[in-house]
Amino acid sequence: MKHVAIIGYGAIARYVMTAIAERDTVTLCGIIGRAGRLEDARACAPGAIAIADSVGDLPQRPDLVLDCAGHAGLREHGPDILAAGIDLYSVSAGALADADLYRNLSEAARRGGTALRIVSGAIGGLDILSAARQGGLTRVIYRGRKPPASWRGTPAEERIDLDAQSEAQVHFRGTARQAAALYPKNANVTASIALAGIGFDETEVELISDPACRENRHELAVEGAFGSFAIQISGRAMPDNPKSSALTAMSMVDTLARLEDAIRIA
Repeated sequence: MKHVAIIGYGAIARYVMTAIAERDTVTLCGIIGRAGRLEDARACAPGAIAIADSVGDLPQRPDLVLDCAGHAGLREHGPDILAAGIDLYSVSAGALADADLYRNLSEAARRGGTALRIVSGAIGGLDILSAARQGGLTRVIYRGRKPPASWRGTPAEERIDLDAQSEAQVHFRGTARQAAALYPKNANVTASIALAGIGFDETEVELISDPACRENRHELAVEGAFGSFAIQISGRAMPDNPKSSALTAMSMVDTLARLEDAIRIA
């Protein structure tokens, strides 16, 4: 029986908690919440699950921790968890565009003899991308296409009139690192692609506002010594949070499920 703790208590975390409750090989031993907001976490916690603002304050040491909280959660808790000798699985790939945080997490993992695993999240094809990297990649380009309303509160508002769009418009072209800095709430997909492929500074990104879109669309095109491939995913949001990808939550549950498998797809 593996004891698992979760960082966060939002829509993705609640989805994962439900999945854990349905399994007999893992048990939820605690929720790690934000200092000063533990009562919010308690309201979402099933039964008498322990709530703490650090992994060290949980009464039961977890065998592994699942980060479902976003960039702030990984930044706040990741180094301590890894240094304590506990493996960490995270949906927050975008946080790793911060070179200092990447270095801090890497050093903590080395000290603890652990690893930070980034789950695939809302994008697919990362297994192909990672394998193809071994033979050499010549181009990786990601295009993120969303309806205009999904770009509100981002730099897209300064570049195009979201209320008057009649056709698709590109509002960002640049690298994955630039995209992660300017669009932090949309950074996880681009960062996952960068980490699996040719890095933050070589991965090309285009972000598109498209009034014809009804769902968020992810398009990935890759060329290299292996040949080429392209994929497109139209992703749905979680019913209880339109800003969270359903596939992201499912990918964390799948990661947890595969830990139980005696035979796995590597």
